[in-house]
Amino acid sequence: MLDKLHEECGVCGVYGLAEAANMANLGIFALQHRGQESAGVASSDGNDVYCHKAMGHVADIFTPTAINMLPGDKAIGHTRYSTTGDSAVLNAQPFCVTTNKGRIALAHNGNITNAMEIRFELEREGAIFSASSDTEVVLHLISRSRERTIPAALRDALLALEGAFSLVLLTKNELIVARDPHGFRPMAMGRIESETGTGYVFASETCAFDLIGAQYVADVEPGEMVIVNKDGLTRERYAPRRPKAQCVFEHVYFSRPDSIVFGRPVVQSREMMGRMLYEQQPVEADVVIPVPDSGVAAALGYASAANIPFRMGLIRNHHVGRTFIEPSQTTRDFGVKLKLNPVRHLIEGKRVVVVDDSIVRGTTSRKIVRMVRSAGAKEVHLRISCPPTISPCFYGVDTPTKSQLIASNHSNEWIRNFVEADSLEYLSMDNLQKAVADDKHEYCYACYTGEYPTDTVTIEQLLASSR
Repeated sequence: MLDKLHEECGVCGVYGLAEAANMANLGIFALQHRGQESAGVASSDGNDVYCHKAMGHVADIFTPTAINMLPGDKAIGHTRYSTTGDSAVLNAQPFCVTTNKGRIALAHNGNITNAMEIRFELEREGAIFSASSDTEVVLHLISRSRERTIPAALRDALLALEGAFSLVLLTKNELIVARDPHGFRPMAMGRIESETGTGYVFASETCAFDLIGAQYVADVEPGEMVIVNKDGLTRERYAPRRPKAQCVFEHVYFSRPDSIVFGRPVVQSREMMGRMLYEQQPVEADVVIPVPDSGVAAALGYASAANIPFRMGLIRNHHVGRTFIEPSQTTRDFGVKLKLNPVRHLIEGKRVVVVDDSIVRGTTSRKIVRMVRSAGAKEVHLRISCPPTISPCFYGVDTPTKSQLIASNHSNEWIRNFVEADSLEYLSMDNLQKAVADDKHEYCYACYTGEYPTDTVTIEQLLASSR
């Protein structure tokens, strides 16, 4: 309903904890913002691997009855927004299968850019696929590996993949976690000490640790595989080192502000983006308001640097479902009004700075500017806490095509006129790099530059994205 880049997925893994399935359930509940289409949990008690998944939100899927059907002290969880594959229960994760190496469950966050190429080759050799998700390709590669153990077979499979993936794999006796060699998508590692010993937890974001009482220890490194079993925790590098390409949009928008992502507090990055946005292009105003929720931290940074009052001038309704019935007499900008409502008392008669995290197509930004004006604002100045988004992402983000990205086809002044703002300013690339402390050039900025860090973003993909 709001014109945003869509989250990828959230994954969680638990080993050595009583009620592991419920711990994984709580973990993906904390990661619900990363995907709202489907969710699943798989568990193991040492005898078998059990799985439950469905379309919908975590809290609706995992009732007490469902959790009780998932025994064991090991579990993985996944909440999904489709980037590869249809939005359907057959693509819900984890995938739970029986292979020639035993029963396994697998879930991943990202997008394997050479998945279709591998799939076509496997199909020519007789492989049968039951879903359209790129995750299923990994399962086939594991099964076909000549290695006899799951960790060795997974290592074989990972070396055949290109693109972005942070994955969790569960067997009857082991939990295995791996991250792609560029480190596009995050994966944090935590620990829980209990009377029965040490338990280990892995998640896309550390906010999942906070909910279940785990302590953040470190990130799973790019190109690293972590194996947890009865012998303890083993960390090993499965691939040669490559330049890091961590997704900067995790800090701009995707991740929760209370998370530590890529070893850095997200709220710290966002407040710095707001501060630098003001220093880059100050404007005289009476009040700073965010577009909730992802614009709040940047707006706080902007207001602090500008010494202008911060106010929650737009209130978000968090309880809007996926569908709604529009009144027969069409209401202007109805969809955005379902999500956001201005507080006239805070806006009327004032010069307002509206801080948002990004502009994608521009349609929502125009509706928000109109909404603020209709609440009586004298001036509306739009500030965006990242550079113009000009290119699609192929690494696990559901991005519109290049032709649909307004900044890819129009000048800043044209966009300002389109959204009907008195002024419009984006954060510069240099200031974004400073805000995330990227002095070692470890982030991917492809959505802002069109320069992709892997060779498997093909000419065909780029042409398709422009249509």
